[in-house]
Amino acid sequence: MIVEILIFLFTSLIVYCIYVHKSIHYLYKKRGLKYIPGVPLFGNAFNSTIRKKHFVEDIDAIYKQFPDEKYIGYTQGTTPIILIRDPEIIKSITVKDFDHFVDHRQFLSEDVEPLIGASLFFMKGNKWRDMRTTLSPAFTGSKMRLMMPFMTEISDTIVEYLKDHALEDIDVCDLMRRYSNDVIASCGFGCQVNSVNDKENEFYKTGQSLFEMTTLQRTKLIISMYFPSIAKNLGLKIFEEKDVSFFQNLVKDTMEYREKNNIERPDMIQLLMQATKGNLKTDESEIDIDKIKRGQIREWSQQDLVGQVFIFFFAGFETSAATLSLTVHELAVNPLVQEKLYEEIKTFHETKGKMLYENVNELKYLDCVINETLRKWSPALIMDRVCTKPYELPPPREGGKPTKLNPGDYVYNMVNSIHLDPRHYPEPEVFNPERFSEENKNEIKPFTFMPFGIGPRTCIGTRFAMLEIKVLIYNIILNFKILKCDKTTEPILLKPHEFNIAALGGTWVKLETRTK
Repeated sequence: MIVEILIFLFTSLIVYCIYVHKSIHYLYKKRGLKYIPGVPLFGNAFNSTIRKKHFVEDIDAIYKQFPDEKYIGYTQGTTPIILIRDPEIIKSITVKDFDHFVDHRQFLSEDVEPLIGASLFFMKGNKWRDMRTTLSPAFTGSKMRLMMPFMTEISDTIVEYLKDHALEDIDVCDLMRRYSNDVIASCGFGCQVNSVNDKENEFYKTGQSLFEMTTLQRTKLIISMYFPSIAKNLGLKIFEEKDVSFFQNLVKDTMEYREKNNIERPDMIQLLMQATKGNLKTDESEIDIDKIKRGQIREWSQQDLVGQVFIFFFAGFETSAATLSLTVHELAVNPLVQEKLYEEIKTFHETKGKMLYENVNELKYLDCVINETLRKWSPALIMDRVCTKPYELPPPREGGKPTKLNPGDYVYNMVNSIHLDPRHYPEPEVFNPERFSEENKNEIKPFTFMPFGIGPRTCIGTRFAMLEIKVLIYNIILNFKILKCDKTTEPILLKPHEFNIAALGGTWVKLETRTK
């Protein structure tokens, strides 16, 4: 009897999955969209779900199938999504008609995962606007200037560590995670840790626990992404309670201690404390008042505040570490690029003496190198949006019909696929920083370079991330020559993953101390 019931339930599930799968195809046909059928239950994300390929490779395969379409159908699990391939339509969705696409897709409910769900990234509508207004002064140039000494201090610690390990095989991914961890611990939470010497410090271990998911956690994440209503009804929690509590208590205790003892430190917690009271001073010239309407100060709960510091860590930790790792990897396999960068940094160091916030933007080729890494290996992947008001897309092709979107429909504005499209970037697989030189950058078509997103929902921490990356790359190149070792992979291939960008086989190099 039990066997018969299980067979019935299993058969019913298969029939249901096939029905949903076919209904999505019917929707695409009704709208006149091109699509690839995919696999029932998994849609077009089968290979990345089973970790055979990276998510961006699954989505890029669909992108490449229809080179003449402005947008196409894509199925993620059992969710129909429209992939936007055309830069002009991306401009409309993310900027011009932003009011129709204000929100991100929320696959982690605030009820289930309060720290993530309550963060700026997942906030919706007016609550998002108010929090963005609250946080924007914390990310102006004047505030980055105060945080840069923390980054420089941590960068110096990394350099000293590397001097003791010259000509050894260096696990760059591990090293960059430790640097990124220490920068965020200092600039975000006011904690001073040294993860290269104290490898098992609690802050780093907790951060690693968040990103190195168990099979069970990963299964819950996939269910939350593909079947959000089921995950919400089941109350599926992705993160361990002890890890969430660590960050909650850290922020809570730090705020209370500073309030009680009248202590100030120019980090994210302090800026949040000031911002919520409405006394965070900023350079008005750095805030676009027309885009960010100032209203009354909203009362934020402590959970709201913890959520913003937590997402600052969660979003910045792996993305910055990945960009740093792949920049080092590209410099190792492109020695001519590395030598040109060294010449710029050497000259800069001899004339300026020290990199400061006031002169960091004078390193033009360093900008080019980092931008080219972000073009090839952008951690953004896509810019997801939810339609919040009825909207009509132009026809997907000449002779086609417009597509009407309803509130709740999902669109993915492509990032990595556009970055790697030869129509926008000739020989896209070649690492060529000259694309972003003063002479050539005007040839880059608008809305074809979006490593931090674009429009009102662009990453609020862009300045912070770029500064963090520049500080360490500058100091590494100034002090070391990056060499390939036996473990260095070439060409660079992506490690299969849902989100994180990393080289297959990791990033390994040797560092030879320079004689200045």
